[in-house]
Amino acid sequence: MLKTDMMTIRGNRADSKIIIAGPCSAETEMQTIKTARELSKIGIKIFRAGIWKPRTRPGNYEGAKSAGLPWLKRVKKETGMLVCTEVATPLHVFEALKYGIDMLWLGARTTANPFAVQEIADAIKGVDLPIFIKNPINPDLELWIGAVERIRSAGITQLAVIHRGFSTYRKYKYRNDPHWQLPLELKRRYPDLTILSDPSHISGRRSLISEVSQQAMDLDFDGLMIETHINPDEALSDARQQITPNRLREILESLIIRKPGESIKNHLTLEKLRSEIDQMDAELLELLGKRMSVSDKMGLYKKENNLTIFQPQRYSEIMSERSQEGLSKGLSSEFTEKLFKSIHEESIRHQETIMTKRSRSAKGSGRNK
Repeated sequence: MLKTDMMTIRGNRADSKIIIAGPCSAETEMQTIKTARELSKIGIKIFRAGIWKPRTRPGNYEGAKSAGLPWLKRVKKETGMLVCTEVATPLHVFEALKYGIDMLWLGARTTANPFAVQEIADAIKGVDLPIFIKNPINPDLELWIGAVERIRSAGITQLAVIHRGFSTYRKYKYRNDPHWQLPLELKRRYPDLTILSDPSHISGRRSLISEVSQQAMDLDFDGLMIETHINPDEALSDARQQITPNRLREILESLIIRKPGESIKNHLTLEKLRSEIDQMDAELLELLGKRMSVSDKMGLYKKENNLTIFQPQRYSEIMSERSQEGLSKGLSSEFTEKLFKSIHEESIRHQETIMTKRSRSAKGSGRNK
């Protein structure tokens, strides 16, 4: 859990949340200082800027590197803001600490590499400063948790994660698929873990940042990290997803901060609706249990008649028909396909158990030979 008392933005409707803002990259000293000054004016307390930029391909802007660290030090001195940057190697850690950087974050590419995470954990051992861990590139919750555990094992007590979405090859509204259920599952397993959202990397477009920010607030995230640049159109990296400090102010002022669920536990209407959902869930599980009983019978029939378990044509028919039925009931094709894929996998598991199970008579005859 982060010590959030000194990390919240004041004077707007997001005053209960941690807000981190600043450019994707610290490009020049003037760009860095100008952006920080404007952010300080609207009450931002934590300034972010990439110093070392892990780019997908060589030739793109890879950051000011260590030469940019004095700029962040100047930001601290002139504005009083806390400063943070991304680190990917022990050398980055040592350089950042040398210049008094207040907070560090691990990027998505680093989180995906347990060796790199462990090297950073070893480098920060004995230095208890706030560490943020972004989710890995792919939707792998255990890999994300592994990174949290490695950093925590280094003695870090001020630990938080940043949800920045996950890479996807499909054509999608956002740059990165939010997969909101993953950070929510992480929160369920670690209720005291501070979770921030990175709307800039999820959306990939500045026009969608407000929308994603509100979604994160509706899901009770603890704060936001938003890329903010004094002149976004001229940014040397991720220009499309950066906004001006003034636009950030507008977004923060427009956010609706809802009450946590526990604070309205006794709300009778909500409790009634939750009770209805609980009853429906019980009925769903009852139906699924009955469906698997039928799958067991099918497995026995296939075994007795020497038929293969998997029937491709039947599977294609099920997926196509159920998808259409789901759409007619207001369910997305993606949800219906995932649901019936899981049901089919469980059905296959049941039938495989039937297929591989030897009958008692066969076992008995084997013993008598």
